[in-house]
Amino acid sequence: MTFTLTQLEEARRALEAPMFGDLSGDANVSFEFFPPKSQKMEETLWSSIETLAPLQPRFVSVTYGAGGSTRERTHATVARIVRETNLLPAAHLTCVDASRDEIAEVARAYWEAGVRHIVALRGDPPEEGRGFTPHPEGYANAAELVAGLNKIAPFDISVAAYPETHPEAISSQADLDNLKRKLDAGASRAITQFFFSPETFFRFRDKVAAAGIRTEIVPGILPVSNVAQTRKFAAMCGAAIPPWMDRLFEGLDDHPSTRQLVAATIAAELCRKLYAGDVRQFHFYTLNRAELSYAICHLLGLRPKAAAPVQEQAA
Repeated sequence: MTFTLTQLEEARRALEAPMFGDLSGDANVSFEFFPPKSQKMEETLWSSIETLAPLQPRFVSVTYGAGGSTRERTHATVARIVRETNLLPAAHLTCVDASRDEIAEVARAYWEAGVRHIVALRGDPPEEGRGFTPHPEGYANAAELVAGLNKIAPFDISVAAYPETHPEAISSQADLDNLKRKLDAGASRAITQFFFSPETFFRFRDKVAAAGIRTEIVPGILPVSNVAQTRKFAAMCGAAIPPWMDRLFEGLDDHPSTRQLVAATIAAELCRKLYAGDVRQFHFYTLNRAELSYAICHLLGLRPKAAAPVQEQAA
């Protein structure tokens, strides 16, 4: 990879100056949430939205459970974001256990609710280890889903990318070919699965460029708030946890405040190194918690702007 003089200068600053000193605040961010299962979880979610909204993210995405298990809750959450905030929501939609007509019905309902952005995914099967089986009348993969959504309405569509290769892919090249099919079908950008080493993203970005892909690739950032949960997530999606990172969290199970400080430091350093490599778009997997993502955004130079108002829920 060849760096410009500007990038080399930025890399020098990252090494010689205070790591987060006087950043220009020119990064753009987006945040991912999941639909709440209870009243308490809903309160936590909306508190997080209130905290992060003043940073004016490009969009906020809401996940869709395996097999469409959170379909109604996802739609309700997205509809409320449209109704009560100035944020731009992106609704997740998958191929799992749904016919093309059923997916079209969901997509049209999103469009009618004012949603213009879809995160189109093949999706995980409802039972872990079962393996993905297309619905007899459904879409076989995310590329087909993207093409189908484009026939329904002019959605802005994001898709997934895997810097460390999707665990079901037969090879990294096959995974890259699949990404290209999704983008060629009409997706606007790819958001990566989380990773913990900047070199992982940079190597992937080089491979994407060598494949002739010019579409935006946005790194997905997971601030580690729960170490055991993160290990489980990483095993499921094929992401490697560096040994040094495991060691940093050793002995912190009973020290939540310290664990939060360590988690923020690790994720912020990752983002700073990505920033030094000319990355200006970041997508944060918040797990419905705002503190870590907000802290990292602050370190990247982002400050609250005119707040996107979050109204009180009607009684």
